Amino acid sequence: MKGPLIFATAVTLLVPAVAKAAEIKVLSTQATEEAYRELVPQFEKATGHKVTTVFTGTLDAQKRLAAGESYDMIIMAGPAVDAQIKAGKVAAGSRVDIAKSGVGVGVPKGAPKPDVSTTDALKKTLLAAKSIGYSTGPSGVYMINLFEKLGVADQVKEKLKQTPTGVFVGTIIASREVEVGFQQVSELSNFSGVDYVGPLPADVQHTTVFSSGMIVDGKEADAAKALVKFLTTPEAGAAFKKRGMEPG
Repeated sequence: MKGPLIFATAVTLLVPAVAKAAEIKVLSTQATEEAYRELVPQFEKATGHKVTTVFTGTLDAQKRLAAGESYDMIIMAGPAVDAQIKAGKVAAGSRVDIAKSGVGVGVPKGAPKPDVSTTDALKKTLLAAKSIGYSTGPSGVYMINLFEKLGVADQVKEKLKQTPTGVFVGTIIASREVEVGFQQVSELSNFSGVDYVGPLPADVQHTTVFSSGMIVDGKEADAAKALVKFLTTPEAGAAFKKRGMEPG
């Protein structure tokens, strides 16, 4: 009954505020993509709006915004949204936190699952791995810092393989280009060809908050705000929880 409940909530909360159907243009990084793809058709059905979304990596999203591409809203890591506010691309005060995710670990389908239950076990796994995948996004930035913190940066340096912006780490895990890979839990936990091992140990875990922001002079600001309101309802939160994320 979750689906009908979300529809009912959307109709009650959103439709009265909408004067006409609009096309909402969204630029989003990929951590929230699976849940978002489940929810947006429900929003469209409830409101009559059409949502057009470009999913890409953080670096590419930043380049698109810098180049002046036209959108109504963005969904990125909270600090990246804040940076766009400072740059004058996103309206001040418009950031809304949607969901948060920790960093997870994955291996190729059918491969032995390494022990990452403790920080010491994680360190041993990193040293034993012949190849390690990581991203250009927030999880990748964190992992580089974590290698330094664990004192293994020099030992793993030649084993690292970074995916290009917009390419999931799961892609190079599934193709067995790397023995183990790290990315947001939401991006690894259900990736085809990947066996999800689990999250990083709690004492070295890093949680990234993913947020929305309204583009300055966006053509469909009201409709975009309605979409954000929908994505942050308790009912919509269930879709994020299914992907290992926490709402808000």
